Amino acid sequence: MIKRKIIPYNPRLKEVAKKLRKQGILSEVLLRNELKGKKLGYDFHRQKPIDEFVIDFYCAELDLVIEIDGDSHNDKFDEDQRRQKILESFDLTVLRYYDGDVKQNLGDVVDHIKEWIRIHTPSPLSAVPPLSRGEFD
Repeated sequence: MIKRKIIPYNPRLKEVAKKLRKQGILSEVLLRNELKGKKLGYDFHRQKPIDEFVIDFYCAELDLVIEIDGDSHNDKFDEDQRRQKILESFDLTVLRYYDGDVKQNLGDVVDHIKEWIRIHTPSPLSAVPPLSRGEFD
């Protein structure tokens, strides 16, 4: 049985997350269209409450958080860094993209995510080393 790590969840943020999902921020909608339906091989959740935050995208299988920094993040560098350190303390990786990059260079953003996934997940063939001849003779 695989033991899953426990990520803190604040149930008070459930309604906040629902409202954020309904807002339909363009960059989030664009990226969601590329992530939904396991197009990259994994299930991503949008506007996921974790600890005291609502995360733009979260993949539990990869322990991956994807954040899109729009105008609301202007002048909030220190706050974003504190938030990121807390998320990383749960052994999560945080990938950050600027809102404008998602809108204007969506393909590059998706390629970067794909490359991160490729580097950080073992391929089925590399996960099991091949047997050499005579190993069980």
